Amino acid sequence: MRVRWRSGFLAIATYLMNFCSLAYASPPLEIARQGAFFVGGQYLKTPAGTVMDGQMYVQFQIPRHKHHLYPIVMIHGQGQGGVNFLGTPDGREGWADLFLRRGYAVYVVDQPLRGRSAYHADLDGPLVPFSAEVVERVFTDPQAHPAWPQASRHDQWPGTGRPGDPGFDQFYASELDSSLEDRRMDELNRDDGIALLERIGPAVVLTHSRSGPFGWLLADARPDLVKAVVAVEPWGPPFHDASPMASAALKRPWGLTVAPMTFDPPASDPTELAPREEREAQGPDKDKCWVMGGPARALPRLASTPILIVTGEASHHALYDHCTSQFLTAAGVRNDQMRLGDIGIHGNSHMMMLERNNAQIAAAIAGWLDRVERAAARRRR
Repeated sequence: MRVRWRSGFLAIATYLMNFCSLAYASPPLEIARQGAFFVGGQYLKTPAGTVMDGQMYVQFQIPRHKHHLYPIVMIHGQGQGGVNFLGTPDGREGWADLFLRRGYAVYVVDQPLRGRSAYHADLDGPLVPFSAEVVERVFTDPQAHPAWPQASRHDQWPGTGRPGDPGFDQFYASELDSSLEDRRMDELNRDDGIALLERIGPAVVLTHSRSGPFGWLLADARPDLVKAVVAVEPWGPPFHDASPMASAALKRPWGLTVAPMTFDPPASDPTELAPREEREAQGPDKDKCWVMGGPARALPRLASTPILIVTGEASHHALYDHCTSQFLTAAGVRNDQMRLGDIGIHGNSHMMMLERNNAQIAAAIAGWLDRVERAAARRRR
């Protein structure tokens, strides 16, 4: 009986210690203002009457001590919602709070047609889920299913990464069904993003995965309002999908996007970009890139926007994010690629904002933004 009592006491004590360490690891947040609103959308007729469709939910927090001129807008990826940035599956602070502590105003959205942004089945078409098996294999436990060479390095997920583990179950509970109408997704998020920036003013746009194109489209449409793009493993690579979901389909006909972008010389049809595949991959653990095969074309409206591409050491994006960087460079767009393994941040897969070292990654991104901010201040003098 004494052994059982001692084991139970130790379990309770351990739980309380873990809870307290999460609750008191950081001082309380000092918030001047917070709230939520919607942008975009239009009234449309349905059999049930007139409804609003295509609007975007936005929640925000303004720190008491704001140290940066421009806020950060965080846009989640496929199958997810803004909760990606609000916390982690094991209860640690998410990127929204971590950047708030650094003196940034933070705006977190739910993309149109999911989460707290309205969806109407008769207007918006079918939605598709990610299965638990796909999430485990690609995002939370790829080292057990090594579909790409770098997967074996993954060790940052909080828990086993498998169904039944509390961390996995919390993450999978956040999964949202998503539209597969890619052009409409590009255009809705571009238009709602413009409406958001017109309301709050110029901002840094932080994208992840499927929202990567929204950063390029926003900077293309309103370069005056996009002060930097932080593309965390943006949807790619150019033109065709690559490992572990490769197919022959032309997935991104405009290179980085499904919706058109502004090229110089102009291209009236994406076939004018004439994509061709590299003859050889640029390394043993890299996919071959698809590049523009026609006349050299620039993306002039992105040329003045500071761009950072962030790639996890163990992610499938380690195979091909260099192709996205290379496409931008060929189009006259300067960009930095931050390979986390190269700067001593190891073991991350695609959902790095939720992993155990998410604060270390946020600090690296914040350091890059600080350098961009200082350079912009010098130019203004």
